[in-house]
Amino acid sequence: MYILGISAYFHDASAAIFKDGDLIAAIEEEKLSRIKHDYGFPKHAIQYCLDEAKIKSSDIDFVVFYEKPFIKFERILKTVIWGFPKTFKLFQESMKGWLFDKLWITTTIQTELNIPRNKIMFSNHHLSHAASSYYCSPFDKSAIVTFDGVGEWATTTISEGNGSNITMKKEIRFPHSLGLIYSVFTAFLGFEINEGEYKVMGMAPYGNPIYTDKVRKVISVNNDGSFSVNKNYISYHYSTKSSYSKEFVKLFGEPRESDKLFFTNKTGYPEYFGDKPDDYEKQVESNQYYADIAASIQKVTEEIVINLLNQIPAKDYDYNLCLAGGVALNSVINGKIKSKTDFKNIYIQPSAGDGGGAIGAALTFIIDGQKNKKSFVMKHAYWGPEFSNEDIKNAIDKYKFKYIYFEDKNKMQDEIVNDLVSNKVIGLFQNRIEWGPRALGNRSIIANPTSPEMKDIVNAKIKFREPYRPFAPSVLEDKISTIFEDNDDKEVNNNDFMLNVVKVKKEYIPKIPAVSHMGTARVQSVRKSNMDYYNLIKKFENKTNIPLLLNTSFNVKGEPIVCSPEDALNTFTISGLDKLALGNYYLSKES
Repeated sequence: MYILGISAYFHDASAAIFKDGDLIAAIEEEKLSRIKHDYGFPKHAIQYCLDEAKIKSSDIDFVVFYEKPFIKFERILKTVIWGFPKTFKLFQESMKGWLFDKLWITTTIQTELNIPRNKIMFSNHHLSHAASSYYCSPFDKSAIVTFDGVGEWATTTISEGNGSNITMKKEIRFPHSLGLIYSVFTAFLGFEINEGEYKVMGMAPYGNPIYTDKVRKVISVNNDGSFSVNKNYISYHYSTKSSYSKEFVKLFGEPRESDKLFFTNKTGYPEYFGDKPDDYEKQVESNQYYADIAASIQKVTEEIVINLLNQIPAKDYDYNLCLAGGVALNSVINGKIKSKTDFKNIYIQPSAGDGGGAIGAALTFIIDGQKNKKSFVMKHAYWGPEFSNEDIKNAIDKYKFKYIYFEDKNKMQDEIVNDLVSNKVIGLFQNRIEWGPRALGNRSIIANPTSPEMKDIVNAKIKFREPYRPFAPSVLEDKISTIFEDNDDKEVNNNDFMLNVVKVKKEYIPKIPAVSHMGTARVQSVRKSNMDYYNLIKKFENKTNIPLLLNTSFNVKGEPIVCSPEDALNTFTISGLDKLALGNYYLSKES
């Protein structure tokens, strides 16, 4: 039986296909369409899933959409009625999308896939989130908590996973939303909503959380662990274009201008910014204020999440916890759960946001709808397309780069390691592309983590991004506890998907300056199941005695992670990458 899951029309459209309960393929639309955060109907992702399964659309038994559009539409209409006349613009803005796309999702699926209506099913938004984590986890019993902006009505849910059943116990409803409040501060700090939240998380360590009292005026914690939003400070409940009110500005001052450079005394002023401005000290003072705001919203968000989790009797769930929703991508929070709650085992699948809803929706139908046993465990994130050396050679022939073909990949890795030690920055393209927002060694930019200059080099020459943004270490699974204050060696853990921030041991902070972010790091555990990447890091360790590499996603600012050989070659062309490892081909820009 083939089950296709679809997520679309909100954030990060995606598709995933299962055969007899086993995942065959999954990918976000943006990686194929090349439109960042593409939320339209995922026709490219669907076609890839069909191709990977070697079937036609007529062979699909059921298609499952990740939420219930009519219930969501009901929420918008009721919000408009309750808030009229303030909500009139919300009605106007929302109807554009709903009348032409979202209300017609059934018809769209029928038309695009040429399948009958009785093959189309719908799952609840937060149930899809919960299923995307629990049904992919190794647990037979678990608490399940989902946090995001908003689904149909719910913004946060607490559920129980027991065997093949998910039972929702509690929910928090719109407009009380932790995800939306974090997005409010994202917009205030000059970043794009649904894109810049991780920038706030990266900015926070450079600030001091001295404005938490002000933040708690916007969102407060209730005695039962739930939270409430003060509607005087928000506008997202009556506008799709504005997220905070005039009262919010009175409380926090003028918002940060999005085109302003960010630097503080802690970040330093990187050379690639050019000459220091005449009002440097004034800008440092202003930026420090916004960094303190970022630190404050991050701290309050952590407190809310931890407080809510501490209301759940972990013992009743065998100390297991599954998380999903956009807030579950806040790796700083994830890294603190074990030390600040009673939960000992935590699972988050790599695409925890709306993109992951495609997998969750499909599994909801497979397990709950079809009364099948929970059996699938997502142990890796490599579910996207793979390209042959023939595909790669055909792409290379369109360019004029010098290259060497290695029949023996071990010898190619020796060359890569020599270049890494020489502080070359390398694009790494191999095997199947990753599912989710993190590059995990198959579509990565890699560099020497021991070089103090490497962070600025990668930011300036390749990523074209802010100096405070951290880079992650990819570390051999058996060496994590040597370097980081984390000894989780379970078969599946969140380090596999780069979803935990952990502390770097003091003696290693000066040894790996390029991946240490104020003494912390968002770690990726590299297992032997990805032997190509594991062997490469092992060779680097043999050369340097450091069992890790700097890893960041293979893309430039504003673009999705590269998917095809052509994408990789285009990025290689426009960026400052020194070398490109493309399958068994090793390219340079030397003439």
